[in-house]
Amino acid sequence: MLHNFMQSHAMIITGAILVISYIFIATEKIQKSVVALVGAAITMLLGLIPFYGTVKDGVYIKSLFDYIAFDVIFLLIGMMIIVNIASKSGIFKLLALKLLKKTKGHPKTVLFALAAFTAIASAFLDNVTTVVLMLPITFVVAKELDTDPIPFLIAEIFASNIGGTATLIGDPPNIIIGAKAGLSFMDFLRELTDVVIMIFVVSMSALVFIFRKNLKSSPERMAQIVNLNTDGIIKNKQLMFRSVLTLLLVILGFITHDITGIPAYVFAVSGAAFLLLFEKPKEIYQDVEWLTIFFFVGLFIIIGGFEASGGISYLANLLIKLTNGSLEFATMLMLWGSGILSGIIDNIPYTATMAPLIAEVQKMLPYSGTGHNPLWWALSLGACLGGNLTIIGAAANVIVSESAHSKGYNIPFMRFLKYGILIVFISLSISSLYLHFKYLV
Repeated sequence: MLHNFMQSHAMIITGAILVISYIFIATEKIQKSVVALVGAAITMLLGLIPFYGTVKDGVYIKSLFDYIAFDVIFLLIGMMIIVNIASKSGIFKLLALKLLKKTKGHPKTVLFALAAFTAIASAFLDNVTTVVLMLPITFVVAKELDTDPIPFLIAEIFASNIGGTATLIGDPPNIIIGAKAGLSFMDFLRELTDVVIMIFVVSMSALVFIFRKNLKSSPERMAQIVNLNTDGIIKNKQLMFRSVLTLLLVILGFITHDITGIPAYVFAVSGAAFLLLFEKPKEIYQDVEWLTIFFFVGLFIIIGGFEASGGISYLANLLIKLTNGSLEFATMLMLWGSGILSGIIDNIPYTATMAPLIAEVQKMLPYSGTGHNPLWWALSLGACLGGNLTIIGAAANVIVSESAHSKGYNIPFMRFLKYGILIVFISLSISSLYLHFKYLV
């Protein structure tokens, strides 16, 4: 009796679990990985997702484990381990300080240089790791220049989310999109690098103009930046060479995926496994963001339950009706809708929900041009760039804000929102033009 009730009302129940989970994730009353696992447990206990794969009328019915994107999980774990080991060598800090010395201490140039390094690093490392590496450097630079660090910190937040948009591994939403759409590292690099560079240059130019009165320092202070001592930052040269070489080889593996056919996560896990041979695994495993990993697992199960119940197909049909079957309208709606919503709610669960929806929609709105359906790029650009809207829009934002607060520098929600609205508007406007002229004309 209960089983029949669950099956006949599966879409409503799984939809309710998804919405309630979102509410708890957004309010942060309970740690989000716990919310995801509780939602997943309820989905499984109520039998709302098949435990085993079966074939019915010649159609394969996916199992619980088919809905968990293990390629995403392994890619995240592999890259977390590699970046964690590489950062212990001090190489990222050394590169950032070398770049700063090239600026000769001019505050406006320093802001642009810090932002550029953050953006480039965020394209190949995760955003959280990048900003964590940049924070101590930024406070040192601001102290040497005797200037307010907040303009630099805000620029780095925006740069981390912009730079992370360019590659498969730069931001978790792209990892989810890549897995669902079958997009490679080079697909992201080819399709998004140009628009990301344009967005970065325009956005940072706008910030330099906005903060122009704050970006001032004395000639003596500027000279101190030129003479910053970088000796002793690399304490273990063997570790540096080993970890950097491994990271470069893993990225090379990502780039050659189209030739080798080997998935990105295989290279990430292989690189991590090699580096672990020279480390104390227990210490390294402790620094892996397991809360994020379990969050992903729980979330995939919750969304899998909603998809298995037919909820994703229902929403896809609704979107088609709303856009009157127009691919351009659907693309722009996806871009701007994703941009706004990702600034309000966590972009990871949002993307995890929208990816299977787009997979369904693209069957009904086929793309006749060259390359992949622009709906995927609209989701990627919207979800990643939208994180700049609010101080809670992305994990990197929160980490920078909390670290600044602990140092006595407060970044108020409304102050950040004022800049965030401008940067997201610039980002989505440029993205709209890019998508229109490249894919939809």
